[in-house]
Amino acid sequence: MASADALHAPRPSNAEIKTLASHLPCLRSNKGGYVDPSSTGWMRSTPLDTALEEMRKRFREDGYIWVKNVIPREDVYDMREQYGMSLTNLAVQAISYFAQFAHTGMLAVSTSPRDGIFDSSSNPSAYEGIGGVPETSTKDLLNTAHASPMYRTFLAHPSLRAFIRHFTGWKQERILDRAMLRHNCPGSQSTGIHYDQYFLRDGEDEFLTAWVPIGDCAAAGGGLMYLENSTRLGQDLEREFLAKARGLPKEERIDAFNKFMAKDGFMSHDAVEFWEEHRGKVGRWLVGNYEAGDVVFHNPWMVHAATKNEDPQGRIRLASDLRFYREGANLDKRWTKIWTHDDGL
Repeated sequence: MASADALHAPRPSNAEIKTLASHLPCLRSNKGGYVDPSSTGWMRSTPLDTALEEMRKRFREDGYIWVKNVIPREDVYDMREQYGMSLTNLAVQAISYFAQFAHTGMLAVSTSPRDGIFDSSSNPSAYEGIGGVPETSTKDLLNTAHASPMYRTFLAHPSLRAFIRHFTGWKQERILDRAMLRHNCPGSQSTGIHYDQYFLRDGEDEFLTAWVPIGDCAAAGGGLMYLENSTRLGQDLEREFLAKARGLPKEERIDAFNKFMAKDGFMSHDAVEFWEEHRGKVGRWLVGNYEAGDVVFHNPWMVHAATKNEDPQGRIRLASDLRFYREGANLDKRWTKIWTHDDGL
């Protein structure tokens, strides 16, 4: 059950959603200008009760599937607030993600950690999360958050796991322990343009990524944007990268930071420039107005990035990246340990 503070995070009204949906999103990435509206579009959302074959068809066609209401909204917002929650039969008592940062100056005065509102008088670069350049004090808090019992229990949420087995047809799924919590303050740097496979080269390329927004996240609020019809591009780019690295020792060949890759592991931080470079091979940059409880699943090759967080309410985007394999699959062993800021991946 959610506390009375759930009123701090109301569900958008139908009228608000309709208004948002009638306009093309205004997007930009870490660097560069705004993407031309003709090169942007809305993602296709999928109700949870959609027929299984239709879901699988959409995933094959689009490279992603954005499923509504996979996880109860109240459980997701419990991750933002500062009280214990029970997601399985085991009650887990722990502070929430944003409660850890309440003393740092990141959160606006007199606001609830459930909302995660950024203090606009603070410098956003001082509070960057994964994908940016976190300061030392933030790195320590990130390490704590990733190992917290509350987060590890959230990763085992029965609604999420049941949906994954239903969607994939797997009898049992295996999640990589190196799941990631990413916060993205308004104005700060976040996740650059990439596809997931090149970070996981030492394992099978048959896996499912789940992107879980932990709280409502408007299109320009720092959530993920996907490059339409980019699965083939991701596969082609990976073949090129592997061909160049063929003569390198294995440790370097599988490294997303080897000499043939960008120094920070991303292909670009400029959505306009990247789209122009691959124009004719891909479609538009797509995004959604995500709500707490939604999950976006995508394939290993789908090109994506975070939008620049320009949320008008000052909300900090919080989300988690999860990778699932069929039980017994060949895993990238580097990803079977809990994330730390100095793990080199």
